Amino acid sequence: MRTLATYNIKGGVGKTAAAVNLAYLAARGGRRTLLWDLDPQGAASYLLRIRPRVKGGGKALIRGKTSLDQAARPTEFDNLELVPADFTYRNLDLVLDAAKRSTQRIARLLAPLEDDYQVAIVDCPPGISLVSENVVHAADALLVPLIPTTLSVRTLDQLTEFVAELEERPALVPFFSMVDGRKRLHREVVEELRAQREDVATTVIPALSVVEQMSVHQAPLPVFAPHSRVTRSYEKLWEEVRARANIGPRVRRRA
Repeated sequence: MRTLATYNIKGGVGKTAAAVNLAYLAARGGRRTLLWDLDPQGAASYLLRIRPRVKGGGKALIRGKTSLDQAARPTEFDNLELVPADFTYRNLDLVLDAAKRSTQRIARLLAPLEDDYQVAIVDCPPGISLVSENVVHAADALLVPLIPTTLSVRTLDQLTEFVAELEERPALVPFFSMVDGRKRLHREVVEELRAQREDVATTVIPALSVVEQMSVHQAPLPVFAPHSRVTRSYEKLWEEVRARANIGPRVRRRA
């Protein structure tokens, strides 16, 4: 199983849209996929029509009273399951702080699922916290959506510095989201960062209103807008992510 996480210190950058669409595309390609909505706001859960509730809440997960397998719910889509959000996740930092090996708890929750799924995607809340530190330790790759502005790029620098201090480092896959090619600033920021860093994805996600319609349809973009330009962009981004995270074409099935 390869574990990916959509994460950015800054909010409002298209993180949940990326998590839902990439998880759907992974599953559509025949890979058994788990999406964990770790954000207490529960946007990914809403988009996939799953009630944002886990029995016992975040505390039960962290303390091992509820496993991720028990918490997972089937979605309307083949090969795609969701561990829903829970409002108690807002207190997850406190629960983790009281646990042994507090930075490894999420990795330990994911470990038993190694043979059940080929892809796990964690949709993380924004900010720097013990939760995000757990996710960084658990992920094989961090998918980092960036709005093409100076402040957004600055958060990437902060994340890069943090990851560089770890013994086992996840791959970073920064990609530009909400890009308006008509804006000179957007074009310049994209070009400058690509010149500075080789790890920036070649695919950009355009700023189109159809992305906002995900909340109206409660579905991934390829389901209700299969021919949209932004849908094709997510498809190209998934192929980049799949190659860089070494996600194979064949699915592992339950015994």
